[in-house]
Amino acid sequence: MTDLLLIRHGENEYTRKGKLAGWTPDVHLNETGQAQANAVAERLAAAPIKAIYSSPLERAMETALPLAKAKKIEIQPCDDVGEVRYGDWTGKSVKALSRTKLWAVVQKNPSSMEFPGGETLRAVQSRAVDAMEAIARQYPKRAVAVFSHGDVIKLILAHYLGAPLDMFQRILIGTGSISHLRLGSMPMVLKMNEQPLSGRDTPPTRKRKG
Repeated sequence: MTDLLLIRHGENEYTRKGKLAGWTPDVHLNETGQAQANAVAERLAAAPIKAIYSSPLERAMETALPLAKAKKIEIQPCDDVGEVRYGDWTGKSVKALSRTKLWAVVQKNPSSMEFPGGETLRAVQSRAVDAMEAIARQYPKRAVAVFSHGDVIKLILAHYLGAPLDMFQRILIGTGSISHLRLGSMPMVLKMNEQPLSGRDTPPTRKRKG
């Protein structure tokens, strides 16, 4: 079994303003986001984490940094847990996008959604799940932290819950949150959307032999 701690990046000015950052470069954590990153590191201080992976985007790498420093573990960038490529939607506000015809598709029938000039959500789910499986093979009987993005984590969790992709929007993943996925003969989602900064409990991990 492998314990995967899926952590969404902290708040930034795009999330605060309700805009899609996508793969926009140089999107950094704001003050709240940095506090969330520090809270994640503090709450996972006792977890026996053996590796840290992150989306290569700055907001995710910055969220991973406090934990990496505390654990003295190098962050391994992983494109496959990077943000959805939103194409023409990148940089636009959710409020403006909610008035388009495609908004109903992404909310009610996301399995058929292809962002104009971007990815399909099915392709995002496939690459992200493949990354989880590869990490689990590389770190059996270990705990691994993976820093990613809201929609990507939702798609991963939906897959392992056995939920149709069309239901993934029912999962809520806040900034700076921790979700706990255990991969083995029967994958299990143990925790979702835990918020360390708000004082809620974090996913338990325990050290195993071997």
